[in-house]
Amino acid sequence: MARSTLPPAPAPAPALALALLLAACSLSPAGLAGAVRCNLQPVDSEVTYVTSQVPEGCVAHVPNATVDVHVLFLEFPRAPALLNLTVQMSKQNGSQAREVLLVLGLDKRVYLQLQAPGIPLQLAYHPENVINEIPQGINTIFLPASKSELLAWAGSKGAIASVAVLNNPKSILLRPDQAPRSPSSCDLQPNTDMGHRLEWWPHTEGSVRSCRLEGVAGHKQAHILRVLPGSGSEDRPRTVTVEVKLSCTSGDPDAVLILQGPPYVSWLIDANHSMQIWATGKYSLKIFPDKSINDHNHVLPDTPQGLLGEAERLNASVVASFVEVPLASVISLQASSCGRPQTSPTPVHTTPPKESCNADLLMALLQPNCSDDTMTLELKKNLILTLRCDISSLTFLDPRCQAEDRGDQLVLHSTYSSCGMKVTDNVVSNEVVVSLLSSSSPQRKAVQCLHTKSISLRLGLYLSPQFLQASDAIELGQQGFVQVSMAPQSREVLLKLDSCQLDLRPEADPVELIQNQAAKGNCVSLLDPSPRGDLRFSFLLRGHMVPTPKAGTLSCTVAMRLETSSLEVRRPVSMRLNIVSPDMPGKTLVLPAVLGITFGAFLIGALLTAALWYIYSHTRPPSKREPVVAVAAPASSESSSTNHSIGSTQSTPCSTSSMA
Repeated sequence: MARSTLPPAPAPAPALALALLLAACSLSPAGLAGAVRCNLQPVDSEVTYVTSQVPEGCVAHVPNATVDVHVLFLEFPRAPALLNLTVQMSKQNGSQAREVLLVLGLDKRVYLQLQAPGIPLQLAYHPENVINEIPQGINTIFLPASKSELLAWAGSKGAIASVAVLNNPKSILLRPDQAPRSPSSCDLQPNTDMGHRLEWWPHTEGSVRSCRLEGVAGHKQAHILRVLPGSGSEDRPRTVTVEVKLSCTSGDPDAVLILQGPPYVSWLIDANHSMQIWATGKYSLKIFPDKSINDHNHVLPDTPQGLLGEAERLNASVVASFVEVPLASVISLQASSCGRPQTSPTPVHTTPPKESCNADLLMALLQPNCSDDTMTLELKKNLILTLRCDISSLTFLDPRCQAEDRGDQLVLHSTYSSCGMKVTDNVVSNEVVVSLLSSSSPQRKAVQCLHTKSISLRLGLYLSPQFLQASDAIELGQQGFVQVSMAPQSREVLLKLDSCQLDLRPEADPVELIQNQAAKGNCVSLLDPSPRGDLRFSFLLRGHMVPTPKAGTLSCTVAMRLETSSLEVRRPVSMRLNIVSPDMPGKTLVLPAVLGITFGAFLIGALLTAALWYIYSHTRPPSKREPVVAVAAPASSESSSTNHSIGSTQSTPCSTSSMA
């Protein structure tokens, strides 16, 4: 049967509407192929799809890992970007979910909407690239932005379970479940299918194109969907759901849906209008999912030019939508019109309606910069234009405190003693009010700063893990236990050890103890915080140094933030230490050493006394063991001599003459 005369597929029940996306058509004398003159141009129609294909990535099976480590490198064409990220784990059958470490590498500033229901999640990212607050219950770690540094840091935390590079994602679903069929290590490969591990929805502006087929009369439309092959190792059979929606109010359109993809793909079509279907492989309709249609004679070209020629042979005069997407699980096409005879011979390109101001993203950009006595908020004008927002005023709670126009940005600032600032022990708070021309009611956002002037930090060195008595001296080869405490104590303020080092100059080089909130080397251990929340770690000082240092400076950088904010403030704290050499003459013994020596001397004395008594009791003459009542009066002098001998042994236990 010739394809040009192929009858339409049997029309489904009235409840079935088979849908197609219509786009404005354009006329052009240029052609993609010599026999098919059709110049594809972007139109206003919309396509969305869900895929597991990534430009670069890998998945690994790490069953024995204590922490699931996943890395996402996200690239965006412009900033700020809006990203929905969901971390979701399958049912664990009652077992507790493993901790997940998610490392984000971002090349632009992002407003992140993050969800991780029921998952103990740590999120690591560069602090300047996320412009909103992270939800409570998710621990955050701040990292450098370099791709190589991120991978190295992630690898130091455990075996990496997955890495993916995504271009302009709109939404991401990450499933940190085990992948038993995957390799044991994660080696980045181009054009990777992440399978069940990751699905994502890319931004697809400009992905739909349209053209008029010159020389073909009529008003029949063609909607062409081409699914590109996935990675060569993942050619397993799969079903692609195609959703086609047209805004037709009077009957079904005169249209054909052309679906072309790899031979292992089958199609499940969900549409709101009936139309002719021309597909590679088998397909079924959503209202009759068990009834598959498979015409083995359908072999469609796998090039854009060939597919346009196929539309021409099917008597289509307009290619209303031409879409190429990677291998996806769900593809949705949507258009605001359908194929009807045109009243005007000249097609008109429609323009999208002007987008309204994204107020949520605008308010997310307002993040306070805090100093010892000033709160400042800056808003770049180019970002305001990108968000299509017209701002009439930007103030604090006190409307007299207006933002200043400084050329390329609006700046709102105030000291902690004016503009309605509310100051408590550790927190300075206010409210930002933004009035927009497009809204009758102003936007409001609470802002807070950490009142660092009221907070003091202190380092304490201890020589036992019980942290009982502080010391200012440590011996070479000895283990030290360090505690960082804050006064006054507050549940609103969270602390993290960003870095620590022991400076032993000029006799020795500085020793890095903690770097990027991680222990540096095997001789350093991060300990659990104290019941009051004090930070703790231990380190082992090297035993031999030439020349021997006599003193050192222990210094740490502490990251502080409010519990309700992701903005961190870093403060240094340090203390001076005396370094004691084991062979130093006249060195002062620290309290644990004194207590140890005292207890050891007591124990040795007790054991020695017991040994002498045992020797004495087993070596005295038999006559001296008779009861005293059986001894005659003349033997009293002998008993007296015995008592004298015992008395001599007790007074001088280390003397050999007293035992004669």
